[in-house]
Amino acid sequence: MTNSNSSLRPQKEKQRRRRERDEAILSKQPSAAEDEAVTWSEKQKIVYTAQTPAGTKKDTSLPFPSEYSPDYVEASWYQWWEKEGFFRPERHETLPHSVDRTFSLCIPPPNVTGTLHIGHALTVAVEDALVRWRRMQGHRVLWVPGCDHAGIATQAVVERKLLREQGKRRHNFTRQEFLQQVWKWKNEKGDEIYHQLRRLGASLDWSRACFTMDPDFSRAVTEAFVRLCDSGLIYRSEGLVNWSCALESAISDIEVDSKELSGQTALSVPGYENKVEFGTMLTFAYPIDGQDGEVAVSTTRPETMLGDVAIAVHPDDPRYQAVHGKHCRHPFTHRLLPIVTDSLVDMELGTGAVKVTPAHDHTDFLLSQRHSLPRLTVIGGDGTMTHPCGQWLEGVKRFDARQLVVDALVEKKLFRGKKSHAMTLPVCR
Repeated sequence: MTNSNSSLRPQKEKQRRRRERDEAILSKQPSAAEDEAVTWSEKQKIVYTAQTPAGTKKDTSLPFPSEYSPDYVEASWYQWWEKEGFFRPERHETLPHSVDRTFSLCIPPPNVTGTLHIGHALTVAVEDALVRWRRMQGHRVLWVPGCDHAGIATQAVVERKLLREQGKRRHNFTRQEFLQQVWKWKNEKGDEIYHQLRRLGASLDWSRACFTMDPDFSRAVTEAFVRLCDSGLIYRSEGLVNWSCALESAISDIEVDSKELSGQTALSVPGYENKVEFGTMLTFAYPIDGQDGEVAVSTTRPETMLGDVAIAVHPDDPRYQAVHGKHCRHPFTHRLLPIVTDSLVDMELGTGAVKVTPAHDHTDFLLSQRHSLPRLTVIGGDGTMTHPCGQWLEGVKRFDARQLVVDALVEKKLFRGKKSHAMTLPVCR
């Protein structure tokens, strides 16, 4: 992971730009003149009705329609092309204009998490134009079709399907039973994707269609991984991932929706009977060790303070010049938390001092790399608090622990208030 601020491209900034762009598009209203100028009428649908057995050449002696009709033009051709092997590189030997040149291309394999969309159609159209052009030039052409397992994303959609249709989660099945459900999904969606590619007229060599978990591919991936590892080009390291406590699995960015909250909001969360409050900023104080005074920090997730390993302030913030290099004492774990300085801290946000919880925040993870701070995991994969939190919180669900932490801070007279706060909440789809 790089230490460059510019490479982070914080999620909030990206989401803000996307939101502004969408609002600008939606707010643009067509003028009355534009509405009057556009008249819509249903186009006559003309279909090819000649009796053409599958795989035989289309009868082109029939009169053509007076206007272009995709249904008429596209009918019957593809099955004949495929049967005749026009898309296989072996066909090259029979071409009168063949040249000793080879052109090969692998389709970016669509994920079996769903069906094709307009982005796939655009990619396929561009690639199909390229391979057909090369065939016209006499090249030996291979365009390989296939689809991608998209492991985590596919697992997520299959689990949601099972929960919706059967009220069951992955853990209600044996490993083999759940794998069977995933393979069933793959076969259904994979066949649909291949059907869509054929409907697009893509000149792919279907005799070489492959799936990214086919045995030969799996062996090749393992071989490549081992070689890269032995060469020191890949290695094991710590990093933050999107984690779904409901699925108990890492999920990709595309499986995370960002919910914009204008302020204090109660939302339903799987596994909780009552709604959970979000969109609030809570402030509490850390006593400075060995002297009078405190450093107040603000957070939207007070339960994570059990994983705090430091406090960070901006080096130029005049409010904290006197505490540089000092330590605060954690009120529950009694750990010493160093006060570090870093220009990454936003002096205008909250109190200007931030709690550093590297195992549960992307910015804090970067701070831990810069200042060699430990990373303490205090929320387990199932969403409950872990052993380092202490017996009073271990095993407690994280949002229940949130209130317990606030109550304990009030009891120790360290709680400094709560206010409504606009925020972006990442939510598992």
